[in-house]
Amino acid sequence: MKAIGYKENLPIDNIKSLQDITLDTPKATGRDILVEVKAISVNPVDYKVRANMPVEGDDWKVIGWDATGIVTAIGEDVTLFKVGDEVWYAGDLTRQGSNAEYQVVDERIVGKKPASLSFAEAAALPLTTLTAYEMLFHRLQVSKDDANKSILVIGAAGGVGSILVQLAKKLTKLHIIGTASREETTDWLKELGADTVINHRHKLNDEFEKYNLPAPEYVVSLNATEHHVDEIVKLIKPQGKFGFIDDPKVMNVMPFKGKAVSTHIELMFTRSMFQTDDMIEQHNILNEVSELIDNGTVRTTLGENFGTINAENLRKAHAFLETGKAKGKIVLEGF
Repeated sequence: MKAIGYKENLPIDNIKSLQDITLDTPKATGRDILVEVKAISVNPVDYKVRANMPVEGDDWKVIGWDATGIVTAIGEDVTLFKVGDEVWYAGDLTRQGSNAEYQVVDERIVGKKPASLSFAEAAALPLTTLTAYEMLFHRLQVSKDDANKSILVIGAAGGVGSILVQLAKKLTKLHIIGTASREETTDWLKELGADTVINHRHKLNDEFEKYNLPAPEYVVSLNATEHHVDEIVKLIKPQGKFGFIDDPKVMNVMPFKGKAVSTHIELMFTRSMFQTDDMIEQHNILNEVSELIDNGTVRTTLGENFGTINAENLRKAHAFLETGKAKGKIVLEGF
């Protein structure tokens, strides 16, 4: 099968950072399904792994953690899917990724693809959907019926923020405050349902005063957490909840002690990495959101389509994502 992989951790402008290769097609056993990959999207985890995760031995490392496709074979213990099903998933950090014509993936982290979306439109969503849903409802434990509270989403115009804003708008009664810094991304967030959009290039406390906003019960930081944490400590409501998904070099939670703010980290790979007892929750989340999309409650967050799945286009996608200027998600489709 065709695939894109690497053997060395190299800058994305190096032609060897991602290469077109040929590998044996994997086989599905146990609870695995074999998926013919139709479309993928690119996430920050892709370039972080490409730049930092070394390859063991002489093998190729295939990355990619978002895919849509068709089930072509199933393992002997599979009960959730059959051959021919259209599926979507984010995969497992410990296994070969979706930048290949075929991929094996555990059925418990796979959902039914939204019927109303194309493969490319749907590929934009799995990883960010799982991250956003788990952050809101499993980490911060936001109540879907709890009114008169607000949530601040820092870096809300990116992949995770674009779906988190929608889920918060459609599934909760929260007042949603998103941050952006450009007119284009500000308009995007308003389209998705943000009630107020503030500029994260200014001090967050100054922006809250400017718009006369109350202290938020929930704060989610999706990028640049180190830069914003001092402001978050000041503005979050006492006994509030703070969550983040990025990788600050240092994270001192002690300043939150005075307000008794709880701190939460979300990593959507945890369930698959550790084969947790509730691993099937990701199957359930993807199926729930698939229904929300098909009934018009949630929309795709596709930003740009970079064309065919090959090394050249993937290098371009990684390079653009590394600039931090992406709006929505970058997808590629077909081999």
